[in-house]
Amino acid sequence: MMLLAIDSGNTNTLFAIHDGKNWVGEWRIGTDATRTADEFAVWFYQLMNMAGLDFKEITDCVISTVVPQSLFNMRNLARRHMGVEPIIIGEEGVEIGIGVRIDQPQQVGADRLVNALGAVTKYKGPLIIIDSGTATTFDIVSADRHFEGGVIAPGINLSMRALHEAAAQLPRIEIKKPDHVVGKDTVSAMQSGVFWGYIGLIDGLVRQIRKEDGRDFTVIGTGGVASLFEGSSETITHYDSQLTIDGLYEVWRLNK
Repeated sequence: MMLLAIDSGNTNTLFAIHDGKNWVGEWRIGTDATRTADEFAVWFYQLMNMAGLDFKEITDCVISTVVPQSLFNMRNLARRHMGVEPIIIGEEGVEIGIGVRIDQPQQVGADRLVNALGAVTKYKGPLIIIDSGTATTFDIVSADRHFEGGVIAPGINLSMRALHEAAAQLPRIEIKKPDHVVGKDTVSAMQSGVFWGYIGLIDGLVRQIRKEDGRDFTVIGTGGVASLFEGSSETITHYDSQLTIDGLYEVWRLNK
């Protein structure tokens, strides 16, 4: 058995291979809804070959995407180049393993439900899942495995780009923890504002959620830049970069 899990976000698309016991490879490519199944196949075949894995041994595929326009080509990748019918998160008949307890259940992104499933499989609820991507999301998952809503804020990269594009004299900067909160030049001042601003956003929202809700949440950080906050956030208790693909594996297991 060899499972291909695809998580297509607004900025990047992650391809990961599970051999039945462990994740044995992960690769990322910029999300582009116009990229064809053939282009995906050439790119992915080469990367698998470099990792010593055989493209032809893929037996299963599970796909989560928040970019509907890209689904057609990813589905064709699985069908035409792998001979596999993929499991698509959100399609009728696909079991997610998570209840949805909000006013508009159909509005919940596939990535948030997959994260919720990955989290409840590994951690005791209730949970707050903080996913730092294009957007920074705070998702509430109950101890009885129900998604109960959340908070959506602009992502850290989006905020940095907006700062650069809106102010002519502010440069593009890398995300890093500055040596001091008060910057002595433009770059360090921007880095401090972005880094410590997001720490304040994260810790402030978690405290407010706990105050309003009253439950003792376990807080999990995941997503592309979450590891940057390790050791700085006072509220995140676990950092888990594999939360989404672990959720995809669980969806595959439930439906297989």
